Amino acid sequence: MKIRQQYPAYTRFYKLLLTTICAFVFSLAFGNTEEIAKEKKFNPGELIMDHIGDAHDWHLWGEGDNATSIPLPVIIYSRERGLDLFLSSNFHHGHKTYKGYKLEHNHVLAVNETEAVDAHEATVNEDLTKSLWDISITKNVVTLLFSCIFMLWLFISVAKAYVANKSSAPKGKQSFVEPLITFIRDEVAKPSIGPKYEKYLPYLLTVFFFILINNLLGLIPIFPGGTNLTGNIAITMTLAVISLIVIVITANRNYWRHIFAMPGIPIGILVILTPIEILGFVLRPFVLMIRLFANITAGHIIALSFYSLIFIFGEMNAGLGYGVSVLSIAFTVFMGFLELLVAFLQAYVFTLLSAMYFGSAIEEHHHTEEHH
Repeated sequence: MKIRQQYPAYTRFYKLLLTTICAFVFSLAFGNTEEIAKEKKFNPGELIMDHIGDAHDWHLWGEGDNATSIPLPVIIYSRERGLDLFLSSNFHHGHKTYKGYKLEHNHVLAVNETEAVDAHEATVNEDLTKSLWDISITKNVVTLLFSCIFMLWLFISVAKAYVANKSSAPKGKQSFVEPLITFIRDEVAKPSIGPKYEKYLPYLLTVFFFILINNLLGLIPIFPGGTNLTGNIAITMTLAVISLIVIVITANRNYWRHIFAMPGIPIGILVILTPIEILGFVLRPFVLMIRLFANITAGHIIALSFYSLIFIFGEMNAGLGYGVSVLSIAFTVFMGFLELLVAFLQAYVFTLLSAMYFGSAIEEHHHTEEHH
């Protein structure tokens, strides 16, 4: 009771998360039942990949030709045809070509035809396709822009509230953000980096909240078709590379000396040890990249796999499908709550590992003398 009275925003936030999970589960379980049932054969792999992959439109509901979606801008550049800009709705969900292009498995390909014809009959121009530059505003790009704008609004409004009410207790958004900021500062940055933690704290907080917010957005089915931004390896690779750049820029002489020529080690052993140290340095961003990508993507795949069991058994027998749906929905609900834990945990782990790498990069060499 004391916690609820002191931090009312936490209670509202937990209720919002619970509502989000329930909406996620039941929209998956019942939202597309009729459309999927009309298909000749249910393909769970195609369903899962469509939900965790990127897309050129904002899918709302429905399947196939009956799907309702918001078209997004398609921006294509090729040396031969130049720059083309149009909406993805011109592809008619991948059934038509437009301006010599067609959409196949969410990839834009160049075709020999220049008019809007059946995409299944169009011949792909392999040479032109290889030279295409697809810089379209896809579903993941929209999510990225939204999360950046949301973070700017959140932290600017919180900063203004602190300036306006310096002596009053935090309330509203402040009561939610302040404990997280304090936690990252006191439990992650200070122990891992040391006295110079303040220089790295803005980056660590940005990474933590960016990953956390996008992990939570991935659990909301109404947001761009259930986006999977942090489950996109390009996003996780970019975050990992930025952390690596910070290490390279701020690392001191002692750090590089321990990698290339560890002091006090014979030359014969350095021939073996130095390549291992260099390999360990190169693998650090891969650890950050793969850990976040694999955990977030695996959670979505498992939840959708339980959901797919309804239709797999439903194809065998309608009664069996309804019977399996009870267990399937129960497991999906469980995975939904587990995904909430993973959303916070993976943001924390990525931030903690980055802080530990920064701390090792600026650690000073301490000389000790022994007196006998």
